[in-house]
Amino acid sequence: MRIGGHATTAGGLATGVRGYLDATDASVIQVYVSNPRGWARPDGVPQQDEAFRALCADRDVEVFIHACLLVNLGSPTPGTVEQSAATLRHALRRGREIGARGVVFHAGSWVSGDGGLDRAVKQVRATLLPILDGIGDGDPRLLVEPSAGGGQCLAKRVEDLDPYLAAVDGHPALGVCLDTCHAWAAGHDLAAPGGAAATLAALDAAVGLDRLWLIHANDSKDACGSARDRHENVGAGTIGVDGFAALLQHPTAAGLPVVVETPGHKAHEGHAKDIATLRSLVPTP
Repeated sequence: MRIGGHATTAGGLATGVRGYLDATDASVIQVYVSNPRGWARPDGVPQQDEAFRALCADRDVEVFIHACLLVNLGSPTPGTVEQSAATLRHALRRGREIGARGVVFHAGSWVSGDGGLDRAVKQVRATLLPILDGIGDGDPRLLVEPSAGGGQCLAKRVEDLDPYLAAVDGHPALGVCLDTCHAWAAGHDLAAPGGAAATLAALDAAVGLDRLWLIHANDSKDACGSARDRHENVGAGTIGVDGFAALLQHPTAAGLPVVVETPGHKAHEGHAKDIATLRSLVPTP
């Protein structure tokens, strides 16, 4: 099982990630390739891209990209939808350039406005299908991530992924990223006995476990069902170590990459500890 975290790219893609890998010994990383809270879509720096690919090959590190947090394919604002589509295409292009396996994006919200949910689902289909159709063999895939449950979300609980994927005809280039903090906030009790197994069973019933391509392992500062997305270090929050143990020791998790997005990534200490904790929970073959 590959375990790592969301890495800083301060100082340049290769420069920032090298320091992160040295400090955490991560075997998988996630990065931003644009401002996470802005629409700017910069080109890569060829020297940094080349050095980054060489670094990841040398260290045997898998790479994922997290798309800009503003992406919302369900928005009632046409400009937001256009920017979201352009941002996903940019992230996929940058993913090809740096050798990423996938691009994570949030499922989005219909927010408000005429038509509500029905309008948003049709909009997701019209916008996302052409992007998915443009993904070729060897390209990074798109991974939709359910939200923590606040607002008019298109996918809160894992059951909501059924109509989301149905909107794009179950396209094979669309997978799922399961965030433990989001699932907990949406009401999946991962800390209860059998809670992780029940959540995965619900995911299986909704879209099939073969759609699960990445896990975000984040503890939570808040209660189950709070609809609040506030990450905490592994074992220091309300999910607790036992909840993560149950998830990582489930047969479904075998071979899946796991990424932490917990506090302490800039100085690395928090992530190094969380990665070590998660590794200690993985069954020994």
